[in-house]
Parts: sequence; structure tokens; C-alpha cells
Amino acid sequence: MAISLDRKTVAIYAGAIVLRLVIFLAFPDVPEFLTARVEISTPISSFQRLQEGLFLYQHGLSPYDGGVFHQAPLLLVIFEMLPPTLVFVGLDVLNAASLQVIADKLRIPTSRFHQLDGSLIAAAYLFNPFTILSCLGRSTSIFTNAAIIQAVLNAQSGNAIRAMFALAIGTYLSMYPALLLPPTLLMIHKSNQSASLAPSILSYAAGLAALLVTTPVLTSGFSDFLASCYGVQITVPDLTPNVGLWWYFFIEIFDSFRDFFIGVFWLHLVGYVGGMTLRLQSQPLFVITSLLGLFAIFKPYPSIADVSLYLGFLPMYQHVLPLTRYTFIAASVLLYSTLLGPAFHHLWIYAGSGNANFFYAITLVWSLGLTILVGDTLFAVMRDEWEMERPEMKGKSVRQI
Repeated sequence: MAISLDRKTVAIYAGAIVLRLVIFLAFPDVPEFLTARVEISTPISSFQRLQEGLFLYQHGLSPYDGGVFHQAPLLLVIFEMLPPTLVFVGLDVLNAASLQVIADKLRIPTSRFHQLDGSLIAAAYLFNPFTILSCLGRSTSIFTNAAIIQAVLNAQSGNAIRAMFALAIGTYLSMYPALLLPPTLLMIHKSNQSASLAPSILSYAAGLAALLVTTPVLTSGFSDFLASCYGVQITVPDLTPNVGLWWYFFIEIFDSFRDFFIGVFWLHLVGYVGGMTLRLQSQPLFVITSLLGLFAIFKPYPSIADVSLYLGFLPMYQHVLPLTRYTFIAASVLLYSTLLGPAFHHLWIYAGSGNANFFYAITLVWSLGLTILVGDTLFAVMRDEWEMERPEMKGKSVRQI
């Protein structure tokens, strides 16, 4: 991976690093406050929970004792050796540099597309408030985000083994990146016609198996790892509030219907993968981008770190912005819910003048804004594709019959 280090690029990265380090070192209370925010930390990405798991691990106990730690044991080794500030700032810079390379190499066969300035894509990621808050709040979702970005970067260059191993790391850490396997394979094939399907899938399976094999070496309870890391995401027993749609629904649902609706929720999330991959097979990167947006809405334990990843890729499709219809509405709804979400949570938890409905209502608005944005960009890309196939229809209204 190579990026051009002109003055503008150096200024962008230096500014982003300095901003993060100044807040971490000069205002340590800010990261501590953000670490406890439900918008940033979830049961499967909380740095506080990781610290508890690390304490147990360093004292010779299983990190999964107590049912608090729900993350991969490999993270314990990383944070045992490296300072957290260095890890989170470094990963943010790595993600931005990778997005810059992806943007510089991106080519989309449409007259609307113009060569992207990768340094501006990197700046959009580094100075996105959601990215900054996720870094300062030390959400471990950044590891999964890094794995996904590396998978896309290597898939774009046609390196099947590296792309599959990066995706295997993401799956090992958070499970849901497994759903990105079909569009990633398609992206590899488009970049490297000689890359066949079977060896790529075997590389992914072998990489995931190798990572899982490390677990008994790091911690004695392999079954505890499976139950705490993956079982918690599948069955959703921890209903700590977050910005997603699952927690309040499963608080209110009768236990007799719980398993049925968990299956429905997961089926709804998985159902997008096949259809979008087949319909937009000419643009696998956009399929991945849109799926990341859908994951940020519909996965069991989402946070703003998931949105920061989606918004990291989305500017690469700025050429379809004139074809969107509801961008202003989506941006307004997201801004509205971003500002009111913390206020409603404070009214519920601290002021005692509200209840769970206050916070859940604003998370529904948040999800609505993201849904509008994902749907609108999907329409714009398909409209652009349609106008390429039928130039005589350019600029004319479309009506579904």
C-alpha cells in the first residue's frame, strides 16, 4: 500500500493525529466519559468490558468468567502488549490510508464518475465526528472496521489470499463480516479473472480456522469463547441499550416468541446479501458499502463506529449525488437524532424525567435517517446504471409499474 505524501496529505494526517492525541493526553476525562456512552460502546465492543476481561486474563482466569467480556481473546494479547491510545490512533490512520488507496484506484464505468482525490476521502473519514468519537471512546469495533477495509483493499487489487484472510479476521472478531463474503469474492474476480472461487473460499475458511485454533492457546475455555463471543450475538441475551433496533423489542417481547423473532431479525439482515450482490454485480464495492449501511441499522449491537465505516466508503460515490432525492432529509434526520439522542438518554437514565421510550424513539429516528440514506443512494446508483444502458432516458422521470 503506497500513498502520495504531498503537503496536503501530510497536513491531513498530522492534523488528525494531533487532534486525537491532544484530547487523549490533555483531556483524559473526555475519553473516560465517551467510553461509557451507549452510542459508542456496546456489549461486544466496550473497552471497559475488555479491561475487565484483560484483568481476568492477566490473573490466570478465563476472561469469560462473569459473563461480561464478549470479545475475541486475541484482543487481550494486543492490549497487554501495546498502549490503547497508540492502538486506536494508529488504526484510525491505517484505515484512512487504506481508504485513500482504494479511492485513488477506483474506476467506475460511467460518464458521471471522475477521478477521486484520495486524500479528501481520507480527510472525510479522519475528521468525521463519528470516527473521532469512536476513537476517543475506544470502541473495539475499529478492529473489525480495519479488517473489512483491508479485505476491500486487497480484493480491489485482486489479491485473493490477503483479502480472504482480512475478511476472516473480521469474522473472527465480530461474526457479521462473514456476510460480506459474496460481494468480496465478486470483487476479487472482477479485479483478477484468474482468481477462482473455490481456492478463495478455502483461503477464507483456512484463515478463520487458524484464528479459532489460537483460542485454546490463549484461554482454556473454547466453548466459553464460542458462547460469549458468537452466541451472545446470535441469541442477544444482553439487552443493554444501544442505537439499534433489537434491545427494546426483545425487552418487550414475550419469552415464548423470542426465538422466533430472533430468527426473523437475523433472516432479515442476511436476506439483503444475495439480492444486492446479484442485482449490482457490476459494482461489488457499492454492494459492500450499502451492506455496511444496512449492518449499521439492523445488526444486534450497532454503534456509531459502524456508521463511521459506512460513511468512510460512501463519499467514493459522490458522482451519483445529483441523482439522489432525499439527501437533505436524510442528513437532517441524522443530525436531529445525533443531537437529541444523548439528551433523551440523559432524561431517561440521569434526570429521571423520561423512560426507555424516550431513548428508543430517537434511535428509531436515527435508523430511519440511515435507511433513507441507504435507499436513496441505492436508487441513485441504479438510476445511473439505467441511464448508461438507455441514454435516451437520461433526465426523464422514472415510474415503477
